[in-house]
Amino acid sequence: MKDIAYKRVLLKLSGEALAGEKKTGVDSNTVGKICDKIKEIVDMGVEVSIVVGGGNFWRGRDGHQMERTTSDYMGMLATTINGLALQDALESRGIYTRLQTAIEMREIAEPYIKRKAIKHLERGRVVIFACGTGNPYFSTDTGAALRAAETDSEVILLAKTIDGVYSADPKQDSNAIKYDEITYLDILNKDLKVMDSTATSLCRDNKIPLVVFGIDNPENIVRIIRGERIGTLIK
Repeated sequence: MKDIAYKRVLLKLSGEALAGEKKTGVDSNTVGKICDKIKEIVDMGVEVSIVVGGGNFWRGRDGHQMERTTSDYMGMLATTINGLALQDALESRGIYTRLQTAIEMREIAEPYIKRKAIKHLERGRVVIFACGTGNPYFSTDTGAALRAAETDSEVILLAKTIDGVYSADPKQDSNAIKYDEITYLDILNKDLKVMDSTATSLCRDNKIPLVVFGIDNPENIVRIIRGERIGTLIK
């Protein structure tokens, strides 16, 4: 086994990260590049689980005229589509993969069972968690924090379209300052839009460190596993 900084990680991918330049849907080339790097860290001996969003198909705010619960369930179905795309891409690369959903749909995925998920990880399989927590009013960020706590993950790797945590949106404020390291309490007190407050509090309460990094270069996943300081460390 090569030298690695983490043995078991949870990778949080947004739906938009899978869409590439198309911005919507699934771009197979983009998914392939991400899965190449996931395969690389699996081959290094890392146990990997993934929580994926669904924003490339549906976002809750898109359904502002819709009843919230209905809109959220539509988003959960979108995460399942993305989960299937990731599963297919990983298995085409020879990585045994299991898709588990918080809402039962047995014909296409396993229902989420904690013990089963951990057993898959111990056997070197990548486990993809879809449908968030399975409940409306909770984001996939909260789903990632919950699954990381349940599976004893050492760290959450939070893939973003920007390369870390800033004092303001760097796309709108050229004076925004990037943090190399910051605490969860600072995230909450400064109301920094990294994760929603429920997910942030859950990570803080369970002492789960989080690395926020840019997914535009999927190689960053491997660099973090090798112990390089990439993006922003939140602890």
